[in-house]
Amino acid sequence: QVQLIESGGQLAQAGGSLRLSCVASGRTFDRAVIGWFRQAPGKEREFVGALRWTTRQTYYPDFLKGRFTFSRDNDANTVYLEMNNLQPEDTAVYYCAAVWNYYSDVGDATKYNYWGQGTQVTISS
Repeated sequence: QVQLIESGGQLAQAGGSLRLSCVASGRTFDRAVIGWFRQAPGKEREFVGALRWTTRQTYYPDFLKGRFTFSRDNDANTVYLEMNNLQPEDTAVYYCAAVWNYYSDVGDATKYNYWGQGTQVTISS
C-alpha cells in the first residue's frame, strides 16, 4: 500500500522561503510522476508543479514565474518542493500526489492515484 506524507508547511513571512517534503512508503518513486497541488479556502485546487522521477523532467505553471523548484533524495525516496519569495497568495494547503507509468497531462489532478494528507502553508504580509 502506497502512502505519501508531506511535511514542511508552516507560517512564514512574505518574501521568505519554505521547503516542503513528500516521502513515499510502500513503493519507490521509480517511473512515477510526483505532482504538487494547493488549495486555498474557497478556491479550487491548483497545480503548482510536477516531477517525472525517472527522467527528472519538471513542469511548472507559468504563473509561478520560477519561484518554485523541485529537488529529490533518491535514497530517501523523497521529493522536495522549494518555494521562494513567498507571498500571502501562496497561503494554502499543499498536497503531493503520485501516479506511476503515466505519460500524459501532469497537471490533471484526476490522474493521480495517491495523495498525501496535505501540509498547511501560511504566509503573512
